Amino acid sequence: MRRTRAALVAVAAGALVLTACSSGGGGGKGENNDAKQKQDKSKTQLQSQITFGDAAASTGPAEPIAGAEQGGTLHALERDSYTHLDPGQIYVSNEGQLATLIHRGLTTYKLDSKGNYTVVGDLATDSGAETDGGKTWTFKLKDGIKFQDGTPITATDIRWSVERLFAPFVTNGPQYLQQWLANTSGSDFRKLLPDGPYKGKHLPDSLLSTPDDKTIVFHFPNPEPDAPYLFAMPGYSVVDHAKDTKEKYDKAPVASGPYMIKSFDTGKAMTLVKNPNWDPKTDSARHQYVDTYDITFNHQAEDSTKRLMSDAGDNQTSLSFANAVDPDDTPTVVGTPSIYKRTVAGYQPFVGEINFNMNKIKDVNIRKALALAIPTKPVWQALGASYGAEYAGGFISPTLAGYQKADPLGKVAKPDGDPVAAKKLLTDAGKVGMKITYAYINTTAGQQYSLAIANTLTQAGFNVQRKELPSDTYYDLIGKVDNPYDIYASAWGADWPSTLTVIPPVMDGRTIADQAPNYSHVNDPHINSEIDRIKAITDPKEAADAWFQLNTYIVTKVIPGVPTVFYKQLQIFGSKVGGVVYNNVTSGIDLTKLYVKK
Repeated sequence: MRRTRAALVAVAAGALVLTACSSGGGGGKGENNDAKQKQDKSKTQLQSQITFGDAAASTGPAEPIAGAEQGGTLHALERDSYTHLDPGQIYVSNEGQLATLIHRGLTTYKLDSKGNYTVVGDLATDSGAETDGGKTWTFKLKDGIKFQDGTPITATDIRWSVERLFAPFVTNGPQYLQQWLANTSGSDFRKLLPDGPYKGKHLPDSLLSTPDDKTIVFHFPNPEPDAPYLFAMPGYSVVDHAKDTKEKYDKAPVASGPYMIKSFDTGKAMTLVKNPNWDPKTDSARHQYVDTYDITFNHQAEDSTKRLMSDAGDNQTSLSFANAVDPDDTPTVVGTPSIYKRTVAGYQPFVGEINFNMNKIKDVNIRKALALAIPTKPVWQALGASYGAEYAGGFISPTLAGYQKADPLGKVAKPDGDPVAAKKLLTDAGKVGMKITYAYINTTAGQQYSLAIANTLTQAGFNVQRKELPSDTYYDLIGKVDNPYDIYASAWGADWPSTLTVIPPVMDGRTIADQAPNYSHVNDPHINSEIDRIKAITDPKEAADAWFQLNTYIVTKVIPGVPTVFYKQLQIFGSKVGGVVYNNVTSGIDLTKLYVKK
């Protein structure tokens, strides 16, 4: 949900735009234990291992939604427009959410009425057949799968969709599959097929073979036990090879899901209508109850929350796919039963961090002093206190399988920071008065929490110079390897419920490059070697334990930054919106189950 330019990071940054919560923290006005129970239940559901579904689990139609009705228009009040609609360019979470309605891939996630998640075959008949110790994965396509114009989806489309990811213009989507096939952890994967399929060249059958119209076989150089997860990413959805317009496809893609784009005025509005060639018998995860989605943009959280709280007129049939409840309104929302019953809550996979630029701050004791001093409570408050965040002790989210609660640096125990302990380290190092350039995002919340952090660092003995960065180019600026800043905030979330998609993207020193998500420029030999070792572990529990041991090493020995919070989300919807459930995998309301109440 954002990586090459860190897609999840974009959403996390957006969350920091929210105004600081007026209630001030846990236990304050409007505290609602039921809201916490909603979120804790969702966390527990993801911590259990997600199963890979067989043909029966992958066969449509989807489980009916109790009380669902056909027809009507739903209004979506979104803050951000969609920059990318081409599957290969999708990595930001709000675009991934939309993709569940318009795109399909080999696999997808199915959330049943009991709250269980399963990876199932989407275009494929099941979640994939594994042979050769996990190096070979075979997928068979379902009958009756078509694009919006009625053209059948074949193995040729799947091959094309994979091969075009190597083309130079595809720069924003995930890179796992390309790296797996090319057997590289960096950007050298493009050498495998520099122009994609556009000049008549293709990947060799030794890596990707399509022996007939229904069969796709991936031959990976190494075991890839997470392949069913990978192919469920929106960034690996199918593209119509006959209608691929390269860069232009990003604004006018051909749909394969239950809805297609009728109109899109960038930055203003989008209309989705039913795709007449989507067959529910081929889809075990999605529904097509709603006739039309009327999506409008530029609704800040304050606006969407107040409209939905009012529940008047069109607001009754409205929701926001991505906006959380505005923190200033959270006490009223959770404290008013008639409003609170129109909410859902859950965890997001994001972990916030204050990064330390290791190219500039080379002394681990200085980094430890920074980590001890930095208060995380201001960030927690900016995200809506206990309804929007939870204090983090490490870089691995509690939504991941095998999560282990730990606080090795005492950040959960002391969210106000420990400037006294930090100053002792700074004094021992002879660095009292050391200048620190702190780059922060220019939003109301960014100004507030950065000022609080700067004040505490000053108490610890640092000479802090805050540097304001514009919100629209913030990640471009901190994403430069030679950026001039010492510390700056970012956030990261798992692409699927495995730490494989957390530590390697942001901590592998071999991936350091402009706009790569290793924002701290970590390049530690032990981390690099452990990443390679753990990647080869095929037992999920053993791998999870190993990732958490590495996490402890990173937090306490390398200290490339300090974790701040785990992200949570509270969302509200109108009284005539039915089928609303929170989906932890897509980090928001599950769009595949919605209907309009008559």
